[in-house]
Amino acid sequence: MSMKWISVLLLLQLSCYFSPGSGGKVLVWPTEYSHWINMKIILDELVQRGHEVSVLTSSASILVDPSKPSAIKYEIYPTSLTKHDFEVLLRKLFDKWTYLPKDTFWTYFSQLQELLWEYFDCIEKLCKDVVLNKKLITKLQESRFDLLLADAVGPCGELLAELLKIPLVYSLRYIPGHKIEKYSGGLPFPPSYVPVISSELSDQMTFMERVKNMIYVLYFDFWFQTLNEKRWDQFYTEVLGRSTTLSELMGKAELWLIRTYWDFEFPRPLLPHFEFVGGLHCKPAKPLPKEMEEFAQSSGENGIVVFTLGSIVSNMTEERANVIASALAQIPQKVIWRLDGKKPDTLGPNTRVYKWIPQNDLLGHLKTKAFITHGGTNGIYEAIYHGIPMVGIPFFADQPDNIVHMKTKGAAVRLDFHTMSSTDLLNALKTVINDPSYKENAVKLSRIHHDQPVKPLDRAVFWIEFVMRHNGAKHLRPASHDLTWFQYHSLDVIGFLLACVATAVFVLAKCCLYCCRKFAKTGKKEKRE
Repeated sequence: MSMKWISVLLLLQLSCYFSPGSGGKVLVWPTEYSHWINMKIILDELVQRGHEVSVLTSSASILVDPSKPSAIKYEIYPTSLTKHDFEVLLRKLFDKWTYLPKDTFWTYFSQLQELLWEYFDCIEKLCKDVVLNKKLITKLQESRFDLLLADAVGPCGELLAELLKIPLVYSLRYIPGHKIEKYSGGLPFPPSYVPVISSELSDQMTFMERVKNMIYVLYFDFWFQTLNEKRWDQFYTEVLGRSTTLSELMGKAELWLIRTYWDFEFPRPLLPHFEFVGGLHCKPAKPLPKEMEEFAQSSGENGIVVFTLGSIVSNMTEERANVIASALAQIPQKVIWRLDGKKPDTLGPNTRVYKWIPQNDLLGHLKTKAFITHGGTNGIYEAIYHGIPMVGIPFFADQPDNIVHMKTKGAAVRLDFHTMSSTDLLNALKTVINDPSYKENAVKLSRIHHDQPVKPLDRAVFWIEFVMRHNGAKHLRPASHDLTWFQYHSLDVIGFLLACVATAVFVLAKCCLYCCRKFAKTGKKEKRE
């Protein structure tokens, strides 16, 4: 029997668990921007498989748009925060983060902590508007959901799951540091070869880089707080009427869907309730719009370069735009650039600017030679999927780490947006286009990505359905969740064994002293006689 038919039979066997008439009910606590775009892919697939999906969203949501025709249901709750205020706050956060001075480690992360606290204060407000709305909570309880899917970067999903007494599944890519995965997820982080998120290190560290990584570990463990944990702990305690913490509730998650895979990740220890689903949004390229296709074909053998810095970066200065445009004008390739703003004065005839581009379709085009990217996970994975080498210009969040991963794997060159010159960008483009090793490495990553027994989207949906079928996944949960920090590190056992050794040494020493004294007394007595 061919592999095609085997796959069809397996999917039919899985689908029989949840036929359209007996699908599960999923409640969703989403976040904004690329996080929502990624999660919606999963939700659409769940709906296709006969599940009822309800998204709990505020009236201030930016991208979650209930007005669009969809099989997904939306539960909109009122909040005093307006959509405009929420968007301005997030834009301000991203802009500040982009330009945070990195003169010193302490200054940078102290300012970053303040920015993140401002964001999470806003999320706390949205959370209170939900959990303190008794009418809404009663409605959700009566709906009898089978599972809650949440993005771990936006707290509150774990509290809702506890109130509704339903299993919790997380979707996650990035939170500064490693505390969430380490303490709430129980994931081991050996600092000798696992770089801390935000450290911008690879798994091949020199001695001084391991020193740096250890400093990051200690700093994130004992000093840096992504959000005001005491405040959230107090809030959760008041809502539940018992002493609890944010970390404790997050630790109850049945499964963690991590939006990366081994084509991107460095090898590191994992646990059974962590599943990689990176690139679940990737798909084959579709034909380009006619005008764009004609422009791409006019490039001849030189091909095209795709350039986008994402939708969040909107404050590029004229000076920076002209530096970039000047470099692009000097390459033989045609360039398709997503830019929402004034066209640079130095824009060359080989470059066309668009407010929006079909990024995936362009990356999958046969003429595409390179991708200039800010390093967002979705864009990185589309480049991996299609085997396109990259020039990375990261700004904030996970972007610098993402580009470090691609650079370490030989598929990207990294530049600094604030300091790069036209020559730097020109040389970087020439390197990734003309040096065949970059294309070869990108294609190698693409082969790894495609060579999976189950597609990432199917894997994500399977595990969500698995948790619904079994009302949780407690058998995958490590016992480390039930241990205190000193038990986890065996400090009590080490202390006990050291005490045993010390006692044995003490007893042995006392015995030796006793024997020596007795022998000395016996010797003196014999001399006197």
